[in-house]
Amino acid sequence: MQQFFIVLVFIFSGLSFARAQNNSGISDTIEYIHDSDTIKEIVIEEVMVSDEYAIKLTKEEREQIKLLEKRVRVVYPYAKLTAEKLVQINTTMAKLKTEKEKKKYFKIAEKYLNDEFEPKLKKLSQKQGQILVKLIHRQTGQTTFDLIKDYKSGWKAFWSNKTAQLFNINLKKEYNPMDVPEDYYIEMFLIKCFAEGKLIRQAAAKPINEDELTENWVQKNRARVQAEKEMEKK
Repeated sequence: MQQFFIVLVFIFSGLSFARAQNNSGISDTIEYIHDSDTIKEIVIEEVMVSDEYAIKLTKEEREQIKLLEKRVRVVYPYAKLTAEKLVQINTTMAKLKTEKEKKKYFKIAEKYLNDEFEPKLKKLSQKQGQILVKLIHRQTGQTTFDLIKDYKSGWKAFWSNKTAQLFNINLKKEYNPMDVPEDYYIEMFLIKCFAEGKLIRQAAAKPINEDELTENWVQKNRARVQAEKEMEKK
């Protein structure tokens, strides 16, 4: 697990250079350790979007959604801060004229990111790390794999991703609320938190329309329910 946190710290420390260079149902069960206890986590792959075609969630499934929401509240600020730092770094980079000045600035930014993130990242659980990777893509428009690739080279990104996979973390993971049920739950929870002032709103790198998102899942559920009815008739 320690290696995974090193990977995440590496991601954050690499963001500055990468962006500067560019601008110049139930499907699975996961076990993880929390406070010395082994916890089984069920990943829900069904979405409740309307009364007519609602999925009747079990008590356990509702609890899993609540757990997902708690994790989102923990890691969203990290993803938001990442996007903010990229803007800040790019603005500063645009003002620097020499390679010497840029190199010096890189070192300062890298030290800050390491000092700021490393102690906090070490406290994240495996699942929180998975959600963080998704939200970094939501806020920056790039996967963590690509951010490392831009900074250190594709070879380094490949090995960083292999290391992360040992802990069930895919650095190439994208955020896709239109097709991935978990991402839909995350997005709807973010929208709710933004509206209630529980999280500070930051627009996604790729705009997400709430009405289109909801209608998309209404149609998916309708198609699924109708398909099940057809199967029952046979």
